[in-house]
Order: sequence, then C-alpha cells, then structure tokens
Amino acid sequence: MTDTAPERHALADRLEKSGVLTTAEWRAAVEAVPRELFLHPGVFLPEEGGRWRPATAVGSDPAEWAKIAYSDQSLTTQLDGHLTADQVSDLVTGSPTSSSTTPVTVVDMIERLEVEDGHHVLEIGTGTGYSSALMCHRLGEDNVTTVEVDPAVSARADAALEAAGFETWTVTGDGLLGHPRRAPYDRVIATCAVRRIPYTWIRQTKPGGIVLATVGGSWGYGTGLAKVTVGGDGTAEGRIIGRSSFMQARSQTALPVSGDLSARTAYADNERPAEFPPTVLEEWMPAFLAQLAAPGAQFVRAATLEGAQLLYVFDPERESFAEFAAAGDAWTVRQGGPVALWDDIERALTGWQDAGCPDISAVRLRITDTTHTYWIEDHPLLNWQHHLA
Repeated sequence: MTDTAPERHALADRLEKSGVLTTAEWRAAVEAVPRELFLHPGVFLPEEGGRWRPATAVGSDPAEWAKIAYSDQSLTTQLDGHLTADQVSDLVTGSPTSSSTTPVTVVDMIERLEVEDGHHVLEIGTGTGYSSALMCHRLGEDNVTTVEVDPAVSARADAALEAAGFETWTVTGDGLLGHPRRAPYDRVIATCAVRRIPYTWIRQTKPGGIVLATVGGSWGYGTGLAKVTVGGDGTAEGRIIGRSSFMQARSQTALPVSGDLSARTAYADNERPAEFPPTVLEEWMPAFLAQLAAPGAQFVRAATLEGAQLLYVFDPERESFAEFAAAGDAWTVRQGGPVALWDDIERALTGWQDAGCPDISAVRLRITDTTHTYWIEDHPLLNWQHHLA
C-alpha cells in the first residue's frame, strides 16, 4: 500500500492555512488517519451531462488514487442507495446517496464541536467513517458512538475503521433515534441534513453539551449549520453559525413532487404580480428564509415539451402551491390551497431586506420538546415558530 503520509501532511497544511484546522490535537488526527481507506471500494467522479465516472483503488494508478483521495472535494461513494464504483466500468447516471464529505467541511465541523479530553460523542450518519476515525484518534475509540441507517454503508465503514486500527460503537439503525448506550452524551454531531433537529438528540445530551447539525428543508441547498447548547431545563438554544450542505437524513428526505403539475395547479385562489422573482430562491439566504417561512414546501423546476421553464413552490402536506409565470422582467404568481405560500415567503424576504439583508449567522434557534423557534434579534417580523408533529 502506498504511504500517503506526505499527502496527509499537505492536507493538514491546507486546512490550517484555510483557517479551519486550529488545534494541534485535530492536526495530529488529520495527519494520522488515511482518508483513502474510507473510500473503498471506490468513488464516482462527476462528468458532463450529469453522469458519473467510476474510479476504484484496485483499478487506479496508486499516485492517481492518492491524488483523488486527498483532493479538496466531496467524493461520492454510492448512487441510488445501492450502486458502488466497483459494480460498473462505464459512465453512469444516478443520485448520490453516500459520500466522503470534503475535508474542509469535516474538519471545520469537528473543530466547532469544541470537544475536550474524556468527552463522549454521538455521531449521526457514519457514512464512509472518515470523520468517525478522526474523532476516535482525538478522543479514543471507546468515547465515540456512530449511527448509520444504511447497513451496507455501515459495513464498509466498519471495515475501514478496522483497517485504520479503530474499533468504535457503530450502530445500524434510525439515525434520528441515536443510541442510549452512553446517553447522555457530551456532544452530538450530525453529518447529514435534517429539516428539524430531533428532540431525542437534545434529550440524549448532557446539560451544557453541544449539538451540531445542518438544518434546512427540502431544497438540498439553503441550509445552515446549527450549533445549540443544551440547558438544564431540557431546552437547547444557539444559532446558525454558517452555511452548510449535507445529504438529507434518509428518514427525513421529502418525496419529490411528481405527476401532472398542471393538474396540481389547475385551481388557484388568487393571481397577482409577484413582488420578488421566484429565481431569488436559487440564492442561499433567501432559500433558507423561505424554508423558515414555509416549512415543508419544495421549490420545483420543470419544463414544457417546448423547453419553456416552469417554476413552482409546492407544500404537499398542506396541499398548497404557488405557480409562477414570467412576463418580460416581471413575474406573476398564482396561489392555491389553504396556505398562501408565496405571501408567507415574500413577508420573510421583505423583512429580511428591511433589516439590511443580514447573513445566515444572524439567525438564532431555540428548541423545546414541542417547538423550534428561529429569529433574528431586534426584528420582530423575522420570527418563525415550527410546532413538532
């Protein structure tokens, strides 16, 4: 096996230079853990046209494989919930369902977790196991419990952790439930995105402990990294500390809106000029605000047979929609259903603009056993409360 110590050292240098690697303990972990062990049996590299090129350790030149393993990018390791790179030889299509997240994101998150010697950590979403291995090196393998919902992914991660010299408490099951073996934990970290932080995570964290997770809706972007501290009263409070992007937790992944969209939008309650173009939802902060204002909604892009662009916001649970039509530089919105989705979203965007367009890091968050409340301080209109089902 090729010695990748120089690549690991170079990776640590880049991470330190970027400002995300700030402590000697985590630098030692980055330099010690071989990322390539956590990419077996291979990865899918993006190609034009939405296709993927398989690359495997066995079929690649060792130098080229090391270059891939230590590149500053996320590496897709599974497509469509089952396909791995060793099963194909030609270009394929598919949707990523497991990946090795870019090292800058992994290290940035674990540095922000503020772990201390002796802490017990619960990780939701083992994935390839690379971040699990970094935490095992830093804290000791007996202090790390990791949960993965996909048995096949879990088995590969276990094999990689063993090859790297670690044995940790890997649990296959529903990542939203966590695992009570050591509860309460000092830290909980999720390497998948959730629409809301499950209260079970709060309940399994010690008072003063930290929960770190990516929150957002069904867009796949416009999500934020939430960092909350658990209080003695069973609530948790904190803020969004930056942008973050992870695959949705499978148990919280919303089914895509499909079928005859024209039939879904046939009967509108009102039609009016839109104050904001729907394309604003392709920007990160407006998309995040829209998901706070209309939780459960999805931004849907489609096209006619002639290629004309169609844009919608759907909330399948509340059977509501907003449909947009362009007229030059202006847009018209038709809304139907019990909730005027675009009215709610426009109020959020107007309040945000009036507040001076603050960054996502201005958003605060409080979690109880019944609600999630988001707000931006000193702006009463920028306050959203989501009741848990």
